[in-house]
Amino acid sequence: MVRAGQLLHKARTKKKLTLEDIEEDTKIKAVFLAAIEKGDYSQLPPAYAQGFVKNYAEYLGLASGQVLALFRREFDEKNAYKVLPDALTKTEEFAFNRVRIQQSILVIAILLIGLFGYLLFQYRSAFLPPSLSISSPKRGSVVSKDFVVKGRADSNATVSVNNEPVSMSDSGEFSKQLTLFSGKATLVIRAQNRFGKEAVVKREVIVK
Repeated sequence: MVRAGQLLHKARTKKKLTLEDIEEDTKIKAVFLAAIEKGDYSQLPPAYAQGFVKNYAEYLGLASGQVLALFRREFDEKNAYKVLPDALTKTEEFAFNRVRIQQSILVIAILLIGLFGYLLFQYRSAFLPPSLSISSPKRGSVVSKDFVVKGRADSNATVSVNNEPVSMSDSGEFSKQLTLFSGKATLVIRAQNRFGKEAVVKREVIVK
Protein backbone atom coordinates (compact mmCIF):
# COMPACT_ATOMS: atom_id res chain seq x y z
CA MET A 1 0.00 0.00 0.00
CA VAL A 2 1.40 3.35 -1.05
CA ARG A 3 1.78 5.88 1.73
CA ALA A 4 1.47 9.64 1.48
CA GLY A 5 4.98 10.05 2.83
CA GLN A 6 6.36 7.69 0.20
CA LEU A 7 4.81 9.73 -2.63
CA LEU A 8 6.18 12.95 -1.18
CA HIS A 9 9.64 11.51 -0.57
CA LYS A 10 9.82 10.06 -4.08
CA ALA A 11 8.74 13.34 -5.65
CA ARG A 12 11.24 15.35 -3.60
CA THR A 13 14.21 13.11 -4.37
CA LYS A 14 13.24 13.06 -8.05
CA LYS A 15 13.47 16.85 -8.06
CA LYS A 16 16.74 16.60 -6.09
CA LEU A 17 15.45 18.86 -3.36
CA THR A 18 16.52 18.76 0.26
CA LEU A 19 14.17 19.22 3.21
CA GLU A 20 15.98 22.46 3.94
CA ASP A 21 15.25 23.72 0.42
CA ILE A 22 11.55 23.08 0.85
CA GLU A 23 11.57 24.56 4.34
CA GLU A 24 12.97 27.79 2.93
CA ASP A 25 10.29 27.99 0.21
CA THR A 26 7.24 26.75 2.14
CA LYS A 27 8.21 27.93 5.61
CA ILE A 28 7.35 24.43 6.90
CA LYS A 29 10.07 23.26 9.27
CA ALA A 30 12.27 20.49 7.94
CA VAL A 31 11.55 18.37 11.02
CA PHE A 32 7.83 18.44 10.15
CA LEU A 33 8.55 17.59 6.52
CA ALA A 34 10.67 14.61 7.63
CA ALA A 35 7.90 13.48 9.96
CA ILE A 36 5.38 13.60 7.08
CA GLU A 37 7.64 11.53 4.84
CA LYS A 38 8.16 8.96 7.61
CA GLY A 39 4.45 8.88 8.44
CA ASP A 40 5.24 9.93 12.00
CA TYR A 41 2.26 12.24 12.29
CA SER A 42 2.51 12.43 16.07
CA GLN A 43 5.34 14.93 15.55
CA LEU A 44 3.05 17.36 13.72
CA PRO A 45 0.96 20.11 15.32
CA PRO A 46 -2.56 18.58 15.08
CA ALA A 47 -4.18 21.83 13.95
CA TYR A 48 -1.71 22.29 11.05
CA ALA A 49 -0.95 18.70 10.02
CA GLN A 50 -3.38 18.57 7.10
CA GLY A 51 -2.32 22.02 5.85
CA PHE A 52 1.34 21.01 5.92
CA VAL A 53 0.64 17.89 3.85
CA LYS A 54 -1.49 19.85 1.33
CA ASN A 55 1.15 22.58 0.86
CA TYR A 56 3.94 20.05 0.62
CA ALA A 57 2.10 18.06 -2.05
CA GLU A 58 1.25 21.17 -4.06
CA TYR A 59 4.83 22.43 -3.83
CA LEU A 60 6.07 19.16 -5.34
CA GLY A 61 3.42 19.29 -8.07
CA LEU A 62 1.43 16.31 -6.77
CA ALA A 63 -2.37 16.03 -6.69
CA SER A 64 -3.02 17.34 -3.20
CA GLY A 65 -6.43 15.64 -3.04
CA GLN A 66 -4.92 12.19 -3.57
CA VAL A 67 -2.12 12.78 -1.07
CA LEU A 68 -4.55 14.18 1.49
CA ALA A 69 -6.81 11.14 1.09
CA LEU A 70 -3.88 8.86 1.83
CA PHE A 71 -2.84 11.07 4.73
CA ARG A 72 -6.31 11.07 6.30
CA ARG A 73 -6.54 7.29 6.09
CA GLU A 74 -3.11 6.83 7.66
CA PHE A 75 -3.79 9.49 10.26
CA ASP A 76 -7.08 7.82 11.27
CA GLU A 77 -5.38 4.42 11.44
CA LYS A 78 -2.67 5.74 13.73
CA ASN A 79 -5.26 7.37 15.97
CA ALA A 80 -7.23 4.11 16.07
CA TYR A 81 -4.17 2.12 17.06
CA LYS A 82 -3.30 4.74 19.63
CA VAL A 83 -6.74 4.71 21.20
CA LEU A 84 -6.88 0.93 21.42
CA PRO A 85 -3.95 0.51 23.86
CA ASP A 86 -5.26 3.43 25.93
CA ALA A 87 -8.64 1.75 26.15
CA LEU A 88 -7.05 -1.52 27.06
CA THR A 89 -4.91 0.20 29.64
CA LYS A 90 -7.92 1.85 31.19
CA THR A 91 -9.74 -1.49 31.23
CA GLU A 92 -6.76 -3.15 32.90
CA GLU A 93 -6.52 -0.33 35.43
CA PHE A 94 -10.25 -0.62 36.13
CA ALA A 95 -9.96 -4.39 36.57
CA PHE A 96 -6.91 -3.96 38.83
CA ASN A 97 -8.70 -1.34 40.94
CA ARG A 98 -11.76 -3.56 41.17
CA VAL A 99 -9.63 -6.48 42.38
CA ARG A 100 -8.00 -4.22 44.98
CA ILE A 101 -11.42 -3.07 46.19
CA GLN A 102 -12.65 -6.66 46.39
CA GLN A 103 -9.54 -7.67 48.33
CA SER A 104 -10.01 -4.74 50.72
CA ILE A 105 -13.64 -5.69 51.29
CA LEU A 106 -12.61 -9.32 51.90
CA VAL A 107 -9.95 -8.29 54.42
CA ILE A 108 -12.40 -6.00 56.24
CA ALA A 109 -15.03 -8.77 56.30
CA ILE A 110 -12.50 -11.25 57.75
CA LEU A 111 -11.45 -8.73 60.40
CA LEU A 112 -15.07 -8.03 61.34
CA ILE A 113 -15.87 -11.75 61.55
CA GLY A 114 -12.78 -12.28 63.69
CA LEU A 115 -13.73 -9.40 65.97
CA PHE A 116 -17.31 -10.63 66.26
CA GLY A 117 -16.08 -14.15 67.02
CA TYR A 118 -13.70 -12.82 69.69
CA LEU A 119 -16.44 -10.77 71.35
CA LEU A 120 -18.84 -13.70 71.19
CA PHE A 121 -16.24 -15.95 72.78
CA GLN A 122 -15.48 -13.42 75.51
CA TYR A 123 -19.12 -12.68 76.31
CA ARG A 124 -20.71 -16.01 75.41
CA SER A 125 -21.66 -16.47 79.07
CA ALA A 126 -24.03 -13.50 78.72
CA PHE A 127 -26.05 -15.44 76.15
CA LEU A 128 -25.38 -19.11 76.91
CA PRO A 129 -25.72 -21.16 80.09
CA PRO A 130 -22.48 -22.53 81.56
CA SER A 131 -21.33 -26.00 80.63
CA LEU A 132 -22.11 -28.71 83.18
CA SER A 133 -21.42 -32.45 83.10
CA ILE A 134 -21.67 -35.10 85.84
CA SER A 135 -19.26 -38.01 85.76
CA SER A 136 -20.42 -39.70 88.98
CA PRO A 137 -22.84 -41.09 89.98
CA LYS A 138 -24.43 -42.35 86.76
CA ARG A 139 -28.17 -42.16 86.26
CA GLY A 140 -29.97 -44.93 88.23
CA SER A 141 -26.79 -45.89 90.12
CA VAL A 142 -26.96 -47.70 93.48
CA VAL A 143 -24.86 -45.77 95.99
CA SER A 144 -24.03 -46.03 99.64
CA LYS A 145 -25.32 -43.51 102.16
CA ASP A 146 -22.06 -41.63 101.91
CA PHE A 147 -21.02 -41.02 98.32
CA VAL A 148 -19.33 -38.39 96.19
CA VAL A 149 -20.78 -36.38 93.31
CA LYS A 150 -18.16 -35.53 90.67
CA GLY A 151 -18.35 -33.39 87.59
CA ARG A 152 -17.08 -30.46 85.58
CA ALA A 153 -18.43 -26.96 84.85
CA ASP A 154 -17.22 -23.59 83.58
CA SER A 155 -14.52 -22.42 85.94
CA ASN A 156 -16.21 -19.03 86.38
CA ALA A 157 -19.58 -20.57 87.34
CA THR A 158 -21.01 -21.19 90.80
CA VAL A 159 -21.97 -24.83 91.39
CA SER A 160 -24.28 -26.34 93.97
CA VAL A 161 -25.51 -29.88 94.68
CA ASN A 162 -28.92 -30.07 96.34
CA ASN A 163 -28.54 -26.35 97.11
CA GLU A 164 -25.22 -26.91 98.89
CA PRO A 165 -22.31 -24.87 97.41
CA VAL A 166 -19.44 -26.75 95.86
CA SER A 167 -15.84 -25.61 95.45
CA MET A 168 -14.12 -26.06 92.08
CA SER A 169 -10.59 -26.35 90.80
CA ASP A 170 -9.14 -23.90 88.30
CA SER A 171 -9.94 -26.37 85.54
CA GLY A 172 -13.63 -26.44 86.54
CA GLU A 173 -13.64 -29.89 88.14
CA PHE A 174 -15.63 -30.33 91.36
CA SER A 175 -16.62 -33.01 93.85
CA LYS A 176 -19.11 -32.99 96.69
CA GLN A 177 -19.58 -35.65 99.37
CA LEU A 178 -23.20 -36.30 100.35
CA THR A 179 -24.91 -38.34 103.02
CA LEU A 180 -28.47 -39.44 102.23
CA PHE A 181 -31.08 -41.75 103.69
CA SER A 182 -31.82 -45.10 102.09
CA GLY A 183 -34.24 -45.20 99.20
CA LYS A 184 -34.66 -43.28 95.97
CA ALA A 185 -33.06 -39.86 95.87
CA THR A 186 -32.85 -37.08 93.33
CA LEU A 187 -29.68 -35.10 92.96
CA VAL A 188 -30.01 -31.56 91.60
CA ILE A 189 -26.75 -30.07 90.39
CA ARG A 190 -26.80 -26.43 89.28
CA ALA A 191 -24.20 -24.25 87.62
CA GLN A 192 -24.84 -20.50 87.34
CA ASN A 193 -22.65 -17.86 85.73
CA ARG A 194 -22.33 -14.20 86.69
CA PHE A 195 -24.98 -13.21 84.16
CA GLY A 196 -27.57 -15.42 85.82
CA LYS A 197 -27.55 -18.06 83.09
CA GLU A 198 -28.08 -21.48 84.65
CA ALA A 199 -27.54 -25.13 83.71
CA VAL A 200 -29.26 -27.88 85.72
CA VAL A 201 -28.63 -31.62 85.74
CA LYS A 202 -30.85 -34.01 87.71
CA ARG A 203 -29.75 -37.52 88.66
CA GLU A 204 -31.92 -40.17 90.30
CA VAL A 205 -30.01 -42.69 92.37
CA ILE A 206 -30.86 -45.48 94.80
CA VAL A 207 -29.30 -45.19 98.26
CA LYS A 208 -28.84 -48.54 99.99
